[in-house]
Order: sequence, then C-alpha cells, then structure tokens
Amino acid sequence: MLLKAILLSILAFPAHRAFCLRLSPAPASIAPEAGVPTETPIAGNYTGHFRPQVHFSPPVGFMNDPNGLFRDASGTYHLYYQYNPTAIVAGNQHWGHATSTDLYHWTNQPIALFPHLNVTGIFTGSIIIDVNNTSGFFPNQTNGVVAIYTGDGSDDENQRLAFSTDGGFTFEQFSGNPVLAIGSRAFRDPKVIWHKETQMWVMSVAFANDRAIGFFTSPNLRNWTHVSSFTFHVIGDVYECPNMLPVPLLEEDGSVHETVDLLWISINPGAPLGGSISQYFPGHFNGTHFTAVDEEIRLADFGKDNYATQFWYGVDGDPLEGGALSIAWASNAQYANDVPTGPSEGWRSSMSLPRRNFLKNDAEIGWTLVSTPFDLRPAIGAELASSNSLGNGMLVAQGGVNESNANTGTFMIAVNITSLNGGALGNDAAITFIISSSSSGESLKAQQKLSGDHSLVLDRSNTRGFTNSDFNPQVETELAFTEEWDVVMTIDRSVWEVFVLGGKRSATLLYFPEGILDRVEVATEGLGEQTQVSVRINELSSTWPVATTA
Repeated sequence: MLLKAILLSILAFPAHRAFCLRLSPAPASIAPEAGVPTETPIAGNYTGHFRPQVHFSPPVGFMNDPNGLFRDASGTYHLYYQYNPTAIVAGNQHWGHATSTDLYHWTNQPIALFPHLNVTGIFTGSIIIDVNNTSGFFPNQTNGVVAIYTGDGSDDENQRLAFSTDGGFTFEQFSGNPVLAIGSRAFRDPKVIWHKETQMWVMSVAFANDRAIGFFTSPNLRNWTHVSSFTFHVIGDVYECPNMLPVPLLEEDGSVHETVDLLWISINPGAPLGGSISQYFPGHFNGTHFTAVDEEIRLADFGKDNYATQFWYGVDGDPLEGGALSIAWASNAQYANDVPTGPSEGWRSSMSLPRRNFLKNDAEIGWTLVSTPFDLRPAIGAELASSNSLGNGMLVAQGGVNESNANTGTFMIAVNITSLNGGALGNDAAITFIISSSSSGESLKAQQKLSGDHSLVLDRSNTRGFTNSDFNPQVETELAFTEEWDVVMTIDRSVWEVFVLGGKRSATLLYFPEGILDRVEVATEGLGEQTQVSVRINELSSTWPVATTA
C-alpha cells in the first residue's frame, strides 16, 4: 500500500508460527460512507487535455495501486484499484473496479470495497477464484470470488477477507476478520495464489519496515501459517506489494517450454531515481521457501513512473497464457499528490499499459525481464506515416491539433533497424525521436546511440505543465545489441511508455505539456549503406466514450 505513513517498526515474527483462527463464516455487511455511490458507477469526463485515451484512469478522484486482478470464466478481465472517490489526494482508500474484454476498452463498475466499522482504509490486496470452495463461503457454486486485502485501522494493519457470489461486483465481509494480524503498523499487501504441488494457498505479504516478504500457507484462506521470509537489503527503505508467480521462460528462438518462479517487490522510498520503483528476483519457490538465482539487483522499469505492479490470474490460478500479464500504477510517490490533472480535471493517476512478461536467461546480460505491451491492436488508430527504407533521413507525422478529437495528442511509434553492421557505422550513428507541440514548442525527446556506449536517453524537460524538484527531467539506460534494434513507443497525452529490444528494457514516464503534442519526427544518422530502417507511426484510438463511462 503506497503513501502510508508508517509509525512503528514491525514486530519480530518467528517462522512456522501458526495463526489458526476458528471463526464463523457468517458474513458482515459492508457499510459505505455517506455520499459515496454504492450501486452505480461514478461518471467521468475523458476529454481533458491531460486525460489518457488508452491508459486506464479513474473517472474522478485519486487512484494508486492496482489490486485484485483476475480474469473470469467468461474471459472478462477485472481491475480493482486503490481509490479515493472523494478527493484528489491519497486517503480514504476504497477498491475501485473496472472490467474489460481486451484490457483497453474499460467499463467503470460500482465501487467494490468500502471502509467499514473500525477499518478506515481498504488497502492493497488480491483476489482468487475459490473453485473448490476451500473457504466454505460457496456451498452452491464453483466460481466464488474471494478478496484478500489489508485493513488499515487505528492500531495496526491486518489481513482480511471479503467474498462475492456475483462474480466480483459486490462483496460481503467475513465476520471473523481479521484472518491474520500480528499487531504491526507495517504489515500489508497480501498476494495469494494457489500452489498446485502442495495443494495450499500461498500468501506473500510485506513486513514493510523490515524490508522482508513473508510467506504464509493455508488450506482454507482463514487459517494461516508463517513458513518463511525473504529479504534482500540492498536498495530501498520499505517493501510493499509483493507478487510471487511462475513466469514463462523465453528461449532464444522465442519459444516457451517451461516457467521460472518470479518474486516481485515494490520499493518506496529508496529508488535510484528517487521515490518508488519495482525490483524482481528470478528463482525457485517450493511451496514454502523462495530462493533467488543470484544476488543481482534487477529493476523492472528504467523510467520514473512505474510502481506497484500486479499480475492477472485466470480461473485456474495460473498466469494467463502468452506471458504473465500485468499492469502497474504509472506514477511516483514523490509527486503523485501534486500532478496537475487534479486541480484542472478532477482526477489523478493512470495505470501503465497492460504488459506481457517473460523471463529470459540472455547470453549477453543474464537473467532479464522481457516486457511488451499486451496486444495493442484494439488501441491502434489511423496510420499517419510509414517508411520501409528510411536509411539516413527523417520521417515526419502530423497528428490532430483539435483537442475535441479524442485521438489528438496520442501516437504509437514502431521502429525496426536491421543489419547495423552492414557497412561503416559512424561514430555519431543514432536514431532520434521528437514529439512536439506546434502551438507551444514543447517536446519529448528520445535518442538511441547506435554506436559507442549504446545509451538511450528519454527527455521530458521541455514540457512546462508541471514543475516539481523530484520530477527528473530525463532518464537513461545502456543497452547491449549488435545487428538489430527495435522500439515500440506510445505517447498518450500525459503518459509515455517505451519498449526496446523486444521488451528487454522498458520505461514509463509522465509528462504534462501546456500545448498539444501533435507532431512526430523520427531521424536517423551515421548508418551504413546496408542498414535497413522501417518506421510506422499511428494514432492511438481513444478507448473511452466521449464523456462518461456510466
């Protein structure tokens, strides 16, 4: 759970201590606060200057961590999220809810979970499908939905259950809550999966101030036993939002034959660029203990604005086919409460693009996460410009300038360069992207050096709609490549995402221009005669209704 003021250090918690709470399954009704809609979706205006047209954002109010991601038996994806429906800053945490069949066209649903009784905030958590009714909540169905979340009270953070008999749209609180409490103010963000080999539920949860992830097991979601903890005290001050799951292993030929276990940890504060970041560990989980393959530091995104990643699960509890599917909060704790979308448009924060994730044991760089946008076809609009033989030259695309057009200020850029060693490659060999505003002169700039140190720099310094000392003007990474280079880039009014080398590197950056970014220039220089460059520039097609999602 992000942006939580932590008051006390976590208590010592010995391994193998059992918390077996024998409680009645009778439900306790949720009591929402006055003034917050309970049975209808909150309407939102999606035409604002900064409002992303493809990335998910809340209708109004403040959003942060994604929560409870699952796909139901009908193929509908469910996204829940940390949500303050009554203000544009963090606090008063509910679970917002939206559904989609393609992960781009979203329908806002009524709020799913509300603060109640002595729980002042519904913090981050997960959802499972209790197919075999291990919880006892669903004697007459096989698709019962159980939410496992952190309840924030005046004395501690503890883990609680709420269950749904209508597919995850409305919930009842378990009357025996909390199901796991240790008297700590820094014990949060449970992620629960079904471990087939041991036939047990496994919870990963953050001992936040100890920078440790605890693993608990349960046969029924109510009685939890602590079996081990994992820690890696190198970067960061607080651990949050863990995920532990099997991820497909990508072979050199692009095939997938097996999975590797992945432990994902969100860190805030303490990121190398400041604020929040996500770290991942390839390894092996045996049902009780996780062992990392090595002690390397691996960060999931080299941008500044990607945090609290969560992964979708299907009905059978496995990662979805075609790569482990995730989404993240596209912001940073350092300035999430301050970005200009709040006062100007009444909402704050968006999610990243949905991503397909694989692990690869690369011959040049070792174990690495490969992340690519989930099938973008539902979000790709008209082609604006293309070239299959750019060589050393420039391609220009002009987008719309009328802000009433929902596609204005949105672009998808795809580039593939081959035969980089075909002929003499100049010392100045590079490809440069400038996405600019014809009205204000503002711009985003990306430049990849194709020789020398192979550095990639993303620069948002020439946008003037937001000023903050923590809003880093640029980010940089160095890449290992020889013959080929490729990128997929999306620009979506205030969210910029970049995927390089087939997803071996990815970055998420916010930007807030005063003018509309309506022009794209792609320029190459210093390439050899045999080097081939293909470029395609499209609009992104708005996935929102004109004014409301009610």
